[in-house]
Amino acid sequence: MRQQWDLGQALRKRYVEFLNASYNRQEIFIRSTDFDRTLMSAEANLAGLYPPEGQQVFRPNVSWQPIPVHTVPDSLERLLKFPLSHCPRYEQLQNETRQTAEYVNKTVENMQFLEMVANMTGIQDVTLESVWSIYDTLFCEKAHKMPLPDWVTTEVMTQLQQLKDFSFKFLFGIHRQVEKSRLQGGVLLSQIRKNLTLAINASSPSHLKMLMYSAHDTTLVALQMALDVYNGKQAPYASCHIFELFQEDDGNFSVEMFFRNESGKEPYPLQLPGCEQRCPLLKFLQLTEPVIPQNWKQECQIANSMKDIEFIVGLAICGCILFLLIVLLLIVIFRAKSQPPGYRHISDEGEEQP
Repeated sequence: MRQQWDLGQALRKRYVEFLNASYNRQEIFIRSTDFDRTLMSAEANLAGLYPPEGQQVFRPNVSWQPIPVHTVPDSLERLLKFPLSHCPRYEQLQNETRQTAEYVNKTVENMQFLEMVANMTGIQDVTLESVWSIYDTLFCEKAHKMPLPDWVTTEVMTQLQQLKDFSFKFLFGIHRQVEKSRLQGGVLLSQIRKNLTLAINASSPSHLKMLMYSAHDTTLVALQMALDVYNGKQAPYASCHIFELFQEDDGNFSVEMFFRNESGKEPYPLQLPGCEQRCPLLKFLQLTEPVIPQNWKQECQIANSMKDIEFIVGLAICGCILFLLIVLLLIVIFRAKSQPPGYRHISDEGEEQP
C-alpha cells in the first residue's frame, strides 16, 4: 500500500500541469480486476494521486477521499487477467511449447532442483509451470521481512526467481510469440490502441485525460510481450507501464512508453522495436497490428475443430432437410387417403326382384 501510495504521488508530480489538482470524475477512469489486492492497490494509488483539498475534505485530519474503481466479476474478465482461458488454440500452442528444445532442456537442467523443492515443501508435483507459486509465496514473505525456511538460501531464491521468469516466458513466448500475443496480451493492447485513437478524435464525447488499469504481474508480462519490450524479469510491486499521447506542433500525434519498476526512481523509457522513442501514432498502430486479434473467439478455435464443426453443422442441416421431406411426403399420402372417393356405381344386389 505504501508503494502504491508512492506511485500515486509520483504520478501527481509527473502530471501536475496536466491533471486537475483535485479529483475530477470527467478526467480519469479506473478499472481493476475483481481481486481484493488489485482493488486495494488502485485505492491506495488514488490516495496518493488525489489527496483531498478544499471542499473535497469531508472529515478533518482524513487525507483521503473515495474515488470509484470499476471492475467486472472474475468470470467475465476478458481484458486484464492473463492468460485468458477458454482458448483451445492457445492450449495447443502451449503443448507445442512443451516440446521445444528450450523447454525440454530447461526441465532436464533443473530436475534435481525441482525434486528438492518438492521434498522441502511437501508439494508433490513441482514443475517449471507451477514453481512460480512457491517463489511468489517466499517473495511475499521476504518483502514483509518474515523469516524464511532454512533451506531457502540466497542461491535457492535466485534459482527460483530464474525459473519463475522462465515460466512467464513460457506463458507468452518461446514458441510462436506473435500468435500467442494475438490470443493474450494483444487483447489488452487492442483496447489501449482504441483508447489512444479515441483521445485524438475531436468529436468524441469523452474528455478523459487518464485511464488507469490495476491488475497483475502476468498482465504486465502479457502486454510487454505483445509489444516485444519485456525485459525477462518479474515486475515488482507497484510497477507501472505508462503510455503517453502527445500532439506535435504540426498537429500529428505520437506515443511514448515508460516503465516504472522501482519506487523512488523515475520511470525509464521503453522503445517499440522498429520505431523511435517518441513513436508517431500511425506508425505505432502499424507496428502493433500483427499482434491485434481480429476475432478472438474465432482465432482461438483449432483448425481441425473448425472443420469438424462445419462438417457436423452440414450433417445437421442435411438431416433437417431430409426430415422435412419425409414429413411432407407423409402429409401428401395422408391427405390423398382421406379425400372422398367421388361418384361410384351402387350395386343393386339384394333388392327384391319384380
